[in-house]
Amino acid sequence: MRREPFAARRGFYPNDQAGLEAELDRWLPVDRKPRRAIAVAAPHAGYSFSGEVAGKVYASVEVPDHVVVLCPKHTPYGADLGVMTEGVWALPGADVRIDTDLARALRDACGLQEDAEAHRMEHSLEVQLPFLRRRNPGFRLVPIAVGAHRLATLKTLGTGIADVVKRFGAPVLLVASTDMSHENGAARVRKNDPPAIEKMLAIDPDGLHRTVMENGITMCGFAPTVAVMAAAKALGATRAELAGYQTSLDHGGSEDWVVGYAGVIFE
Repeated sequence: MRREPFAARRGFYPNDQAGLEAELDRWLPVDRKPRRAIAVAAPHAGYSFSGEVAGKVYASVEVPDHVVVLCPKHTPYGADLGVMTEGVWALPGADVRIDTDLARALRDACGLQEDAEAHRMEHSLEVQLPFLRRRNPGFRLVPIAVGAHRLATLKTLGTGIADVVKRFGAPVLLVASTDMSHENGAARVRKNDPPAIEKMLAIDPDGLHRTVMENGITMCGFAPTVAVMAAAKALGATRAELAGYQTSLDHGGSEDWVVGYAGVIFE
Protein backbone atom coordinates (compact mmCIF):
# COMPACT_ATOMS: atom_id res chain seq x y z
CA MET A 1 0.00 0.00 0.00
CA ARG A 2 1.34 3.41 -1.01
CA ARG A 3 -0.32 6.33 0.70
CA GLU A 4 0.04 9.45 -1.43
CA PRO A 5 0.62 12.92 0.13
CA PHE A 6 -2.91 14.30 0.48
CA ALA A 7 -1.95 17.18 2.80
CA ALA A 8 0.78 18.42 0.48
CA ARG A 9 -1.72 18.60 -2.38
CA ARG A 10 -4.07 20.57 -0.12
CA GLY A 11 -1.40 23.18 0.62
CA PHE A 12 -0.51 22.32 4.21
CA TYR A 13 3.13 22.22 3.13
CA PRO A 14 4.97 22.48 -0.22
CA ASN A 15 4.23 19.73 -2.72
CA ASP A 16 7.74 19.72 -4.18
CA GLN A 17 10.95 18.49 -2.57
CA ALA A 18 12.91 21.75 -2.88
CA GLY A 19 10.07 23.81 -1.48
CA LEU A 20 9.55 21.40 1.40
CA GLU A 21 13.24 21.39 2.31
CA ALA A 22 13.25 25.19 2.32
CA GLU A 23 10.19 25.24 4.56
CA LEU A 24 11.82 22.84 7.01
CA ASP A 25 14.95 25.02 7.00
CA ARG A 26 12.71 27.91 7.96
CA TRP A 27 10.86 26.27 10.83
CA LEU A 28 13.23 23.66 12.28
CA PRO A 29 15.90 25.27 14.44
CA VAL A 30 19.15 23.49 15.19
CA ASP A 31 19.32 22.12 18.74
CA ARG A 32 22.79 20.92 19.61
CA LYS A 33 21.54 18.86 22.55
CA PRO A 34 18.27 17.14 21.64
CA ARG A 35 17.18 14.77 24.37
CA ARG A 36 15.42 11.44 24.58
CA ALA A 37 11.69 11.88 25.08
CA ILE A 38 8.93 9.37 25.70
CA ALA A 39 6.33 11.31 23.75
CA VAL A 40 5.47 14.67 22.22
CA ALA A 41 2.34 16.54 21.22
CA ALA A 42 2.73 18.66 18.08
CA PRO A 43 0.34 20.77 15.99
CA HIS A 44 -0.84 19.87 12.52
CA ALA A 45 -2.02 23.01 10.73
CA GLY A 46 -0.43 24.39 7.61
CA TYR A 47 3.25 25.05 8.18
CA SER A 48 2.79 28.79 7.69
CA PHE A 49 0.67 28.78 10.85
CA SER A 50 1.88 25.97 13.11
CA GLY A 51 5.32 25.18 11.67
CA GLU A 52 7.19 27.31 14.18
CA VAL A 53 5.72 25.47 17.18
CA ALA A 54 6.12 22.06 15.55
CA GLY A 55 9.72 22.88 14.69
CA LYS A 56 10.51 23.74 18.30
CA VAL A 57 9.16 20.36 19.39
CA TYR A 58 11.08 18.29 16.87
CA ALA A 59 14.32 20.23 17.26
CA SER A 60 14.29 19.50 20.99
CA VAL A 61 14.03 15.71 20.92
CA GLU A 62 15.84 12.74 19.45
CA VAL A 63 13.84 10.95 16.77
CA PRO A 64 14.60 7.22 17.04
CA ASP A 65 14.15 4.64 14.31
CA HIS A 66 10.65 3.74 15.54
CA VAL A 67 7.87 6.35 15.79
CA VAL A 68 4.17 5.86 16.55
CA VAL A 69 1.96 8.77 15.50
CA LEU A 70 -1.61 9.04 16.75
CA CYS A 71 -3.83 11.52 14.94
CA PRO A 72 -7.47 12.58 15.14
CA LYS A 73 -9.98 11.87 12.39
CA HIS A 74 -11.29 15.00 10.69
CA THR A 75 -13.25 12.81 8.26
CA PRO A 76 -15.98 10.18 8.71
CA TYR A 77 -14.02 7.58 6.77
CA GLY A 78 -12.66 4.36 8.17
CA ALA A 79 -12.43 2.79 11.59
CA ASP A 80 -12.45 4.66 14.89
CA LEU A 81 -9.12 3.04 15.73
CA GLY A 82 -7.40 2.42 12.42
CA VAL A 83 -3.81 1.38 11.75
CA MET A 84 -1.80 0.62 8.64
CA THR A 85 0.72 -2.19 9.09
CA GLU A 86 2.30 -2.40 5.63
CA GLY A 87 3.46 -0.10 2.88
CA VAL A 88 4.84 3.42 2.62
CA TRP A 89 3.70 7.01 3.11
CA ALA A 90 4.90 9.14 0.23
CA LEU A 91 6.28 12.63 0.77
CA PRO A 92 7.55 15.03 -1.89
CA GLY A 93 10.80 13.40 -2.99
CA ALA A 94 10.84 10.66 -0.33
CA ASP A 95 9.02 7.71 1.19
CA VAL A 96 8.49 6.82 4.84
CA ARG A 97 8.20 3.09 5.41
CA ILE A 98 5.67 1.62 7.80
CA ASP A 99 7.18 -0.20 10.79
CA THR A 100 5.43 -3.49 10.09
CA ASP A 101 6.54 -5.51 13.13
CA LEU A 102 5.69 -2.78 15.63
CA ALA A 103 2.46 -1.91 13.83
CA ARG A 104 1.27 -5.51 13.89
CA ALA A 105 2.16 -5.86 17.56
CA LEU A 106 0.16 -2.73 18.39
CA ARG A 107 -2.75 -3.83 16.21
CA ASP A 108 -3.00 -7.16 17.96
CA ALA A 109 -2.47 -5.86 21.50
CA CYS A 110 -4.67 -2.76 21.28
CA GLY A 111 -7.62 -3.97 19.24
CA LEU A 112 -6.83 -1.72 16.28
CA GLN A 113 -8.38 -2.35 12.89
CA GLU A 114 -6.32 -2.72 9.75
CA ASP A 115 -7.62 0.27 7.85
CA ALA A 116 -6.02 2.55 5.26
CA GLU A 117 -9.32 4.33 4.62
CA ALA A 118 -9.10 6.19 7.94
CA HIS A 119 -5.90 7.82 6.69
CA ARG A 120 -6.75 8.39 3.02
CA MET A 121 -8.04 11.98 3.33
CA GLU A 122 -6.64 12.84 6.77
CA HIS A 123 -3.98 15.54 6.94
CA SER A 124 -3.14 15.56 10.64
CA LEU A 125 -0.67 12.66 10.67
CA GLU A 126 0.96 13.39 7.34
CA VAL A 127 2.11 16.89 8.29
CA GLN A 128 4.24 15.44 11.12
CA LEU A 129 6.25 13.25 8.77
CA PRO A 130 8.54 15.80 7.05
CA PHE A 131 9.71 17.06 10.46
CA LEU A 132 10.34 13.52 11.69
CA ARG A 133 12.14 12.55 8.49
CA ARG A 134 14.38 15.62 8.61
CA ARG A 135 15.44 14.61 12.13
CA ASN A 136 15.91 10.93 11.19
CA PRO A 137 15.69 10.07 7.47
CA GLY A 138 15.52 6.35 8.23
CA PHE A 139 12.74 6.33 10.80
CA ARG A 140 9.83 3.94 10.38
CA LEU A 141 6.23 4.83 11.11
CA VAL A 142 3.22 3.33 12.82
CA PRO A 143 0.20 5.44 11.78
CA ILE A 144 -2.87 5.26 14.04
CA ALA A 145 -6.06 7.25 13.45
CA VAL A 146 -8.16 7.84 16.57
CA GLY A 147 -11.85 8.60 16.17
CA ALA A 148 -12.94 7.19 19.54
CA HIS A 149 -13.59 9.73 22.32
CA ARG A 150 -14.54 7.66 25.39
CA LEU A 151 -12.03 8.04 28.21
CA ALA A 152 -11.94 4.32 29.00
CA THR A 153 -11.23 3.45 25.37
CA LEU A 154 -8.45 6.02 25.10
CA LYS A 155 -6.79 4.97 28.36
CA THR A 156 -6.95 1.31 27.35
CA LEU A 157 -5.34 2.23 24.04
CA GLY A 158 -2.61 4.18 25.84
CA THR A 159 -1.77 1.47 28.33
CA GLY A 160 -1.81 -1.12 25.55
CA ILE A 161 0.67 0.95 23.56
CA ALA A 162 2.87 1.27 26.63
CA ASP A 163 2.87 -2.50 27.19
CA VAL A 164 4.00 -3.14 23.61
CA VAL A 165 6.68 -0.44 23.75
CA LYS A 166 8.06 -1.89 26.98
CA ARG A 167 8.52 -5.25 25.28
CA PHE A 168 9.72 -3.93 21.94
CA GLY A 169 13.40 -3.74 22.79
CA ALA A 170 14.29 -0.49 21.00
CA PRO A 171 13.54 3.20 21.62
CA VAL A 172 10.13 4.36 20.41
CA LEU A 173 8.84 7.93 20.21
CA LEU A 174 5.10 8.49 20.60
CA VAL A 175 3.56 11.49 18.85
CA ALA A 176 0.12 13.00 19.44
CA SER A 177 -0.96 15.18 16.53
CA THR A 178 -3.23 17.95 17.79
CA ASP A 179 -4.18 21.56 17.42
CA MET A 180 -5.79 23.39 20.32
CA SER A 181 -9.00 25.48 20.27
CA HIS A 182 -10.68 26.47 16.99
CA GLU A 183 -12.95 29.48 17.51
CA ASN A 184 -14.42 32.47 15.67
CA GLY A 185 -12.54 34.92 17.85
CA ALA A 186 -9.49 35.04 20.09
CA ALA A 187 -11.20 35.44 23.47
CA ARG A 188 -12.44 31.86 23.75
CA VAL A 189 -9.11 30.46 22.54
CA ARG A 190 -7.31 32.46 25.21
CA LYS A 191 -9.80 31.22 27.81
CA ASN A 192 -9.85 27.53 26.92
CA ASP A 193 -6.32 26.66 25.83
CA PRO A 194 -4.56 27.39 29.16
CA PRO A 195 -6.57 24.88 31.27
CA ALA A 196 -6.14 22.18 28.61
CA ILE A 197 -2.40 22.84 28.41
CA GLU A 198 -2.22 22.77 32.21
CA LYS A 199 -3.56 19.20 32.19
CA MET A 200 -1.09 18.22 29.49
CA LEU A 201 1.81 19.60 31.52
CA ALA A 202 0.54 17.69 34.56
CA ILE A 203 0.49 14.48 32.44
CA ASP A 204 -3.13 14.08 33.53
CA PRO A 205 -5.05 12.26 30.78
CA ASP A 206 -8.21 12.02 32.87
CA GLY A 207 -8.04 15.71 33.65
CA LEU A 208 -7.51 16.67 30.01
CA HIS A 209 -10.48 14.58 28.90
CA ARG A 210 -12.69 16.05 31.63
CA THR A 211 -11.57 19.62 30.92
CA VAL A 212 -12.21 19.31 27.20
CA MET A 213 -15.59 17.65 27.58
CA GLU A 214 -16.95 19.82 30.39
CA ASN A 215 -15.89 23.09 28.78
CA GLY A 216 -16.63 22.24 25.16
CA ILE A 217 -13.01 22.92 24.17
CA THR A 218 -12.56 22.52 20.42
CA MET A 219 -9.20 20.75 20.66
CA CYS A 220 -9.34 18.52 17.60
CA GLY A 221 -6.67 16.06 18.73
CA PHE A 222 -7.61 15.70 22.38
CA ALA A 223 -8.40 11.99 21.93
CA PRO A 224 -4.97 10.95 20.59
CA THR A 225 -3.38 13.27 23.16
CA VAL A 226 -5.22 11.55 26.01
CA ALA A 227 -4.11 8.16 24.71
CA VAL A 228 -0.49 9.26 24.28
CA MET A 229 -0.44 10.84 27.75
CA ALA A 230 -1.78 7.61 29.25
CA ALA A 231 0.95 5.70 27.44
CA ALA A 232 3.65 8.17 28.49
CA LYS A 233 2.54 7.95 32.12
CA ALA A 234 2.62 4.16 31.99
CA LEU A 235 6.11 4.35 30.48
CA GLY A 236 7.35 6.42 33.42
CA ALA A 237 6.99 10.02 32.26
CA THR A 238 7.29 12.38 35.21
CA ARG A 239 7.85 15.72 33.51
CA ALA A 240 6.27 17.67 30.67
CA GLU A 241 7.57 20.86 29.07
CA LEU A 242 5.77 23.41 26.89
CA ALA A 243 8.07 23.81 23.89
CA GLY A 244 5.94 26.54 22.38
CA TYR A 245 2.48 28.06 22.11
CA GLN A 246 1.06 30.37 19.47
CA THR A 247 -2.19 31.08 17.70
CA SER A 248 -2.98 31.66 14.07
CA LEU A 249 -3.05 35.39 14.86
CA ASP A 250 0.73 35.24 15.39
CA HIS A 251 1.10 34.36 11.71
CA GLY A 252 -1.34 36.72 10.05
CA GLY A 253 -4.53 34.77 10.63
CA SER A 254 -7.94 36.37 10.80
CA GLU A 255 -9.87 37.21 13.98
CA ASP A 256 -12.82 35.50 12.30
CA TRP A 257 -11.23 32.07 12.85
CA VAL A 258 -8.51 31.58 15.46
CA VAL A 259 -6.67 28.32 16.19
CA GLY A 260 -4.24 27.60 19.00
CA TYR A 261 -1.04 25.57 18.59
CA ALA A 262 0.82 23.97 21.49
CA GLY A 263 3.92 21.78 21.50
CA VAL A 264 4.56 19.60 24.56
CA ILE A 265 7.42 17.20 25.37
CA PHE A 266 6.85 14.32 27.81
CA GLU A 267 9.92 12.86 29.55
